Amino acid sequence: MKLLAIDCAASLCAACFYDADAGKELGRERRDLGKGHAEHLMAVIETALEASGAGYPDLDAVAVSIGPGSFTGLRVGVSTARGLALALKIPAIGVTTLEALAAEGASTFPGRAVLAALDAGREEIHAALYDEALVETYGPSVATLAEAVTMAINADAILVGTAAPQIAQSAGRAFDIGPVAATADIATYARLASAKNPGEKPKPLYLRGADAKPQAGFILPRQDKGTEP
Repeated sequence: MKLLAIDCAASLCAACFYDADAGKELGRERRDLGKGHAEHLMAVIETALEASGAGYPDLDAVAVSIGPGSFTGLRVGVSTARGLALALKIPAIGVTTLEALAAEGASTFPGRAVLAALDAGREEIHAALYDEALVETYGPSVATLAEAVTMAINADAILVGTAAPQIAQSAGRAFDIGPVAATADIATYARLASAKNPGEKPKPLYLRGADAKPQAGFILPRQDKGTEP
């Protein structure tokens, strides 16, 4: 199986072409944008394919990070993956940022439980707990810092993600810590997706609503059909 993996979950806009049978990445492109994923993603994809010497007809599936992460970035990445999958008549496969980070932590500290935790602001943490076999046992869900600390201690877990240092500091004890990042390496998404059976079409994993909300003072009353203006 040959996959295109896409990640727009955080500040990065990344893509890679991955040969699952050979277990290796053949080409990638990675740009740290902050914003503007929609304007750059197709160029990032095409650069990754060119680096691999492959083209769209060579693809058997599209993998995409589905979050939690940037509200707009996730929407861009997932809609692009689904559009390509529809056009090419291949499956699109979603992978959460938390499971990808957990997989990277487990590769450094094998045989251990992993707590993947992202700082979501507002004193909230987006968290998921995985057992020694990387089976999800909690989440993805919104947790308080105290709840994340309790999970980490009870499971004697490795910590990964942007909230890892915060959890360790609050617990007042040492933890083994993996990648302290908002997203995993793009090849990790491809590798995890290649082991999944295609199921439902991927959709963004939003654990809370968008920050931008309409201002109540500008909402117009709805008029029923047939009402005179």
